[in-house]
Amino acid sequence: MSALVVRDVEPSDGPAWRRMWTANYTHHGATMSDADINELWRRILQPDHPVHALVSAAAHDRDLVGFAQYVLHPHTFTSRTVCYLEDLWVEPAARGAGVGRRLIEALIERGRASGWRRLYWHTEAENEAARRLYDRMAKLTDYVRYDVDLP
Repeated sequence: MSALVVRDVEPSDGPAWRRMWTANYTHHGATMSDADINELWRRILQPDHPVHALVSAAAHDRDLVGFAQYVLHPHTFTSRTVCYLEDLWVEPAARGAGVGRRLIEALIERGRASGWRRLYWHTEAENEAARRLYDRMAKLTDYVRYDVDLP
C-alpha cells in the first residue's frame, strides 16, 4: 500500500467509520442498535471523553482503510494515564500492508508524547494474523481475563 496517513477521526469520517465499525462488530458476532452506534460516535467526537479514535487512510486518495479506538483511563499503580486499545480494524483489502502496525505505532508515539504509562490490548487466542503483528510490537503477558456480563 502507498504511504499511509494516520490522524484523529473527524466528523466527516462518520459514514466510512460506521461502515468499518459495522464490519468490525459483525466480525466479532455482536449486534448493536443504531442508538448505541450513534452514542459511540458522539463519544469519540467529544474531546473530553475518554474514548477516542485514530483513522488511517491511503495518502493518495484519503479513503479510510482502518481505525484504532482507544480508551484513556487512570490506573491504581501510577499517577500516569493508561491507554487501552479497545478496537483495531483494518479493511480486508488493506490487511498485510502495514495499516495495523502504523495505527499502533501512532498510539505509541502519542503515548510517549503525552506521558502515558502504558498502552495495552488483548485479542482472541486464535487470531493468528493479528498475533503475528502483536508479537513483534509488544510483550505477551500471562494475564487471563474474566468477564461477568451485566444484562
